[in-house]
Amino acid sequence: MINRFKFMARKKKKDASSNDQEQPIAEETQDHSSQEDQEQDPQIELAELKDKHLRLFAEFDNFKKRTNRERLELIRTSTENLIQKLLPVLDDFDRAKKTAEDATNEETFSEGVQLVYNKLYQILEAKGLEPMDTDELDFDPELHEAITKIPAPSEDLKGKIIDHIEKGYYLNDKIIRHAKVVIGD
Repeated sequence: MINRFKFMARKKKKDASSNDQEQPIAEETQDHSSQEDQEQDPQIELAELKDKHLRLFAEFDNFKKRTNRERLELIRTSTENLIQKLLPVLDDFDRAKKTAEDATNEETFSEGVQLVYNKLYQILEAKGLEPMDTDELDFDPELHEAITKIPAPSEDLKGKIIDHIEKGYYLNDKIIRHAKVVIGD
């Protein structure tokens, strides 16, 4: 252990003597490089600050766009929830209207109720509600929900929708309720 300390002490003395000889050269090099660093530092610093500024600006712009999209999605979702809750009322109106239009039934669909139905339907259409067309179309499991299959009245109606139990609806081209249908077998 003592030998190691002696070796280290000799090495330090040797390094110190060599540093004394090289020191004037190192000082000149250091002075020359410090002048270049001082000239380049403001340019590098300016470039870094510009880059930082651009990144912050882009990040803020992305934040604004994201919050706008989220706000619009929230409004659209809240409208969708309200309309989904109103669909059973619209279904009841449709059933009452269908029953009143039946020639064998004594009940009538009064003019006042017809006006209320039309007004409700127009308001919902203005908000983007569209009923699905299901009459004699091919069954599509992405759009329709099959309730049952019945024997098809004709060969051309096999695999097609014969009747609908409950209408399907789109809200701004997005399905909010699948149509419940009867398929010909």
